[in-house]
Amino acid sequence: MTPAENRKQLFLRACRFEPVERVPVWIMRQAGRYLPEYQAVRKNHTFLQICKTPEVAAQVSLQPFRILGVDAVIVFSDILIVAEAMGLPLEVPDSGPILSNPVRDLAAVRRLRDFDPERETRFVGDAIRAICKEAGPDVPVIGFAAAPWTLACYMIEGQTRGDISRAKEMLRSEPQMLRALLERIARATAQYLKSQIAAGAAVIQLFDTWAGELSRADYEGFELPATKIVYDLLGHPEVPKILFAKGSAHLLESLPGSGADIISVDWRTDLAEARATFDRKAGRKLALQGNVDPNILLGSEKSVREAAQAAVEKTGGVGHILNLGHGILPTTPVENAKAFVEAGQSARVPARAGIA
Repeated sequence: MTPAENRKQLFLRACRFEPVERVPVWIMRQAGRYLPEYQAVRKNHTFLQICKTPEVAAQVSLQPFRILGVDAVIVFSDILIVAEAMGLPLEVPDSGPILSNPVRDLAAVRRLRDFDPERETRFVGDAIRAICKEAGPDVPVIGFAAAPWTLACYMIEGQTRGDISRAKEMLRSEPQMLRALLERIARATAQYLKSQIAAGAAVIQLFDTWAGELSRADYEGFELPATKIVYDLLGHPEVPKILFAKGSAHLLESLPGSGADIISVDWRTDLAEARATFDRKAGRKLALQGNVDPNILLGSEKSVREAAQAAVEKTGGVGHILNLGHGILPTTPVENAKAFVEAGQSARVPARAGIA
């Protein structure tokens, strides 16, 4: 990156499918356990203490920017912060998050709180403000939340290690109750994201970790309308909206209906195929994010660089934010993470995609 390069403008141009000189690069879960600097902070703070202490959350959020040279900073937080603010006590031991008082009936849905993000979750906005102040106006900050179905799964299960059978059973046996829960979540999430934008987030992303567990019919019947509520209520057309739907290869024709500007896909989805599908279905240009397999970063630096270049070639470098197809793995060598970022930033972009 040259000193004069404005990462925010580069990132926003890619989101808007405008000409770019290179692809922007960031990494999902880029602040975390693979970084010794993060581990040093964790020795003195619990996970939730980091999330809820703005100056510490900002410090951790900025570590990948300073160490890896990524093109965007995502605020360090957790997708279950909204569930806690809605009334479900949250604990995050090393074994994984636990929500007390899970939602199992309509009475529990009705007990959920509407919350003021400027009060109950102000620590997230304050962390974003601190990041913006430290990183400066030329670096984009990404705000985020869980997509409604994914948050609903955690709220119904109470905890999950890959088993969302209760949530799927509720979809079958109590569809109206599930729809009521999804709408409550969607409306709360929109307000939560608005507060992040007000704090300085230039881009927002919804994480739909459990989207792939839904058939296309169920996705369109339950999750798609709820996701659309989030984006519709959010407003702020100037702020690009990313949707990451894990395991969504079978949902490619449905995802453009969400209202997202950028669709982030995992490694099981071919980027060229996704681009062709979106061009056919969306009626507008949709940017892509992804989609290198996180496991590739456990191998050789050469394979990492080749994978980054191959991903860029799939899209021609236009309307593409290079990223992994899911979160970076805790055992990833830092040098490989650096190689991924450097390879993406130096990847060859066809002349037609770049700026003449």
